[in-house]
Amino acid sequence: MTPENTPIPARTPEERDQVSGESDSGARCGGAGEEASGRLMAAARELAEIAHALREASVHATAALHEPALAASLRRSPGTGLRAQRALLRAVTDRRGLGWAVSGGRAGTLGAKLGGLVHAGNLPIRVMTTSLRLRIAAVVLHHPELAEDPLLRRLLEAVSADGDLAAGRALHALIRDRGAARALSGIAPIFGELLALRALLDKNPLNDNTAWLIATGLGAATADPLTGMSNRVVARLDRGAGAAVPVEPAPHEAGRLSTRGSFLDYLCDLLVIRPTGRALVQTVRGPDGVERHVVLAPGMRTGGFDTDSPADLLGAFSSTVLDSGPYSRSLAAAVADYGVPEGAEVALIGHSAGGSAIMSLAQDPEFNARHVLTDAIAIGSPIDFKQPASPATRVSSITNHHDIIPTLDGQGAGNCFALHPDWYIVDYTDSTHLFPACHGLEQYAANLRDDLPEARAHLEAQLTAYTGPIVRRRLYRLYDHAPHPAGFPFLTVPTHSRHTSEGPVTVPVRTFDATVFTAWFTVPAEKAAALLTGTPFTPVTAASRAIAVLHFTTHHRSTLDPHHETTLSLLVHSPLHPRPTGLLRDLLRAPALRHAGLHPLAAAVTTPQARAAAADLWSHPAHLTETTLTLTPTAVEAAITAPGETTPLLVLTGTPGPRLRPPAPRRSAATRVLYSRTGNTPYRSTLQSTGPTTTHPVPRLLLTAGAPEHPLPALLHALSLPRTRPFLCQTTPSARLLHHPPAPLTSSSVDHPLTPEP
Repeated sequence: MTPENTPIPARTPEERDQVSGESDSGARCGGAGEEASGRLMAAARELAEIAHALREASVHATAALHEPALAASLRRSPGTGLRAQRALLRAVTDRRGLGWAVSGGRAGTLGAKLGGLVHAGNLPIRVMTTSLRLRIAAVVLHHPELAEDPLLRRLLEAVSADGDLAAGRALHALIRDRGAARALSGIAPIFGELLALRALLDKNPLNDNTAWLIATGLGAATADPLTGMSNRVVARLDRGAGAAVPVEPAPHEAGRLSTRGSFLDYLCDLLVIRPTGRALVQTVRGPDGVERHVVLAPGMRTGGFDTDSPADLLGAFSSTVLDSGPYSRSLAAAVADYGVPEGAEVALIGHSAGGSAIMSLAQDPEFNARHVLTDAIAIGSPIDFKQPASPATRVSSITNHHDIIPTLDGQGAGNCFALHPDWYIVDYTDSTHLFPACHGLEQYAANLRDDLPEARAHLEAQLTAYTGPIVRRRLYRLYDHAPHPAGFPFLTVPTHSRHTSEGPVTVPVRTFDATVFTAWFTVPAEKAAALLTGTPFTPVTAASRAIAVLHFTTHHRSTLDPHHETTLSLLVHSPLHPRPTGLLRDLLRAPALRHAGLHPLAAAVTTPQARAAAADLWSHPAHLTETTLTLTPTAVEAAITAPGETTPLLVLTGTPGPRLRPPAPRRSAATRVLYSRTGNTPYRSTLQSTGPTTTHPVPRLLLTAGAPEHPLPALLHALSLPRTRPFLCQTTPSARLLHHPPAPLTSSSVDHPLTPEP
């Protein structure tokens, strides 16, 4: 796929002229401004180091107060011991020295919190806040729009002046005037410094440690800089083991995936799969003929929290805070399922949360032990405090100054430390300041293609070994936990194959999604008995009436082809126990012990495979027809026609009437006992179903039938069903069905002769 044909959006010359960064540093602020900014950053770094040294001195002094040797000296020489203890106390409490700098240990932590509550002076904090102000000033030199905007300038002044109320009002005014997105975009270049400065100056002692980590660059923020609530408490809610299931790309996606691999092509493929909770693993044959593998991880899936996807909001948060999370573990599962050979070279490319996830995967010793991880490229991701397990892994980080997502680990454009001198870092700015547009992969890809030629050339050269034809790829849906098999647990049963005239069929036949409508009729008992003449079955009767049942089933997803099925049945006694009494007691039995069941007289199906299964497996007379079933809470319309005909063979239409819905969806399976026969041998099978069923005791439906030339309407006429109404109907809009194969009811079908039940 050539750059001209990629979905990366084109940029105007004016937009390209407004991009600056490490590869084009003088485009915005000029040489003098850049030099002044550099001097401010150097001074800020020196002050931060001094502040850290002062804090270390206060920690040692506080720890010395609790030394056992000092307590022993008080007993041996009280005068000398007291003088030493007073000197240590003055060192960590005197405003003319370190100020209130009690820290370290339980007592020190408590003392620091008490000092924060009363806003006691602290020399390390004063020096560190000066460093942060210098960093903000340096960023403002590089981004003059921050000082030119009156609302942003008001916020900066309020935060630096240590005014909680004034800072809150300034932030409220900024959000009210610009909206949250534009406000975040405006302060993104100094977001980490503002948070750290605010946390060090406020009276909340719980967030001081997080502010110190942000200010010194010594580690990732362990708590929310505003409230002090631990980040890891939230991140550990994301407990998934990680799983990946192969899926097929949509047709419009498959046509847009690259046929060759290069850095820009991999960005295009990320744009194709989009942040949808999926990842792409592909194999590329390099210029040297060696096959290598590339893992592409998109950003956070839109839609907030998702209990199944590791790429949701919680997963993005945990990928940033934790060394390993469900997202990185699901990527490892995808690589394992793909079958990447041990010792093969692998490159990881991720955007946003995907970038954090690939860096977590790069930290995994087990993954590095199995594969040679050559490259990890993170785009718009907070990865400053992640380090690959192998020192040979080349890490590249591409960030936009106005993209607030990379600053969520506390490090942004105001960072004055060389945290990773061995990484390739592209930190730039362009005219697209509005979040989330500046965070989108489309924007990053356009910048890299059109505006950052040096960075693009470097990354293309870095991935030279991964440039060549794509020889294999597989798309994966990522999960927090391994998903249950389809239909679990109801449809998770042993299966085997049975032969039919239309080919093999897997039994039991499983339907994962079906719509079922059942209508119950009374018919003359003598007519029902006449239809059963010559069979081992006798109808269940009451007051000279028998029961006929019409089942309309639409199999949306099934182990057979999707099809409609309509069955006309009679309620009959078991051929082994044809007793006319005890029906109610029999119906209350468990299905495995039940004698009465339904004997299908005929079935109408819409596919040859379904007709072959009905005839060859269950010995039901089946006819190929066309069926329509419309089922709504207020209307039912079912019609069956012969192929190519317009006159219906059967029509059932009307309103289902009042309904009796169970208080909760059915939790156990409903089971129908079915009887069929082949010659003189009767067979018994069961059809189990689950799903919320609504019963309509007084349906207002009317059944009509066509001419009796066709076998199906002939049976309806033989039972006097045309122009009659059912006495009961049931609807199940969403059901799962499990149709077991039949078993013969003969003495040879078991290990010992069958004996009638007393």
